[in-house]
Amino acid sequence: MHQLPPAQPGMRESEVETPALILDLDAFEFNLDTMARMVAGVSARLRPHAKTHKSPVVANLQMRRGAIGQCVQKVAEAEVMAWGGVEDILVTNQIVDPRKLARLAALSRIAQVALCVDSPEHVSLLEAAARTAGVRMSVLVEIDVGSRRCGVPAGEEAVGLARLIAGSRHLAFAGLQAYHGAAQHLRSAVERREAIGKAIAACERTVEGLSRARIPCGIVSGAGTGTFELEAASGVYTELQAGSYCFMDGDYAANLQEDGQPFRTFRHSLFVLASVMSTARPGLAVLDAGHKAVAIERGLPTVWQQPDLRIVSAADEHARMEYPAGRATPEIGERLRLIPGHCDPTVDRFDWYVCVRAGRVESVWPITARGGMQ
Repeated sequence: MHQLPPAQPGMRESEVETPALILDLDAFEFNLDTMARMVAGVSARLRPHAKTHKSPVVANLQMRRGAIGQCVQKVAEAEVMAWGGVEDILVTNQIVDPRKLARLAALSRIAQVALCVDSPEHVSLLEAAARTAGVRMSVLVEIDVGSRRCGVPAGEEAVGLARLIAGSRHLAFAGLQAYHGAAQHLRSAVERREAIGKAIAACERTVEGLSRARIPCGIVSGAGTGTFELEAASGVYTELQAGSYCFMDGDYAANLQEDGQPFRTFRHSLFVLASVMSTARPGLAVLDAGHKAVAIERGLPTVWQQPDLRIVSAADEHARMEYPAGRATPEIGERLRLIPGHCDPTVDRFDWYVCVRAGRVESVWPITARGGMQ
């Protein structure tokens, strides 16, 4: 059921109906500006991943700061982004349903849409969809650079698949998809650097093979919020797919920098606002935001700027929060900001961003691609 907005512009944050998804605009804009500044001096361009925010509003704010387009995972996300004014979209996924491929082919009439393959069967399916629609579609070969998920082995097998695409009448080989998702959450900088070093070597080996085969490779796309500086400095990657940087979450914040200190390049800007609904037991408060409101697969949420309050469990609609002896009992109805462990699926639980600045609601944005699984 599509929910009405839980807030109106001008309202105080303490008046917002809960649970609600809060976007702190000062921190959010700091993150956008910081990323734009960090990538301004490198040859790789930023193509943020919209699976994080699911909103053309956010996408357009990123592109105003220099992003070249957006990544998506699903056809429905691609449609929402294109209809919302995003003109350059990369589907970083294998799409195999002919009906979904027909939708992408149709979408390519209003936007530049590229997608990924890792088998000859994918090429045949894409060729048929493009032929039927009378369009030419851009295709990237996905190589496995360490995540052990999708992707062909780097090197000759990837070159062979690129050769098949290049020989197609209705497809154009655009480059390589080389995202190392598993590396994003390796905690130490040493571990991340080692993992991405191997990914860079795999890309170099494949690009060299493509060059020997005289197949131009315009794009090498990958990287995430945890490692983008490494790919940006590689001289091989041409696109950076970082997405979570605009919000930050508890899991990314647990990564360590080169100096061994917690990751602090970006600020927490996304929160789930919850209300205290019960304090019947000493030392325990119950909040009205359970795992239907905040994703917990990467850890329970934490209470923003109140380390003495600790979320200890979550049910469908409740979160149990402990507080130490001697601390004042939280007040019934008190609002607390929770930092989610994983921002992407948390966003997908809500219809609206409640955008707050200095304690007041400034605007409310729809999360248009919410639930876009198709």
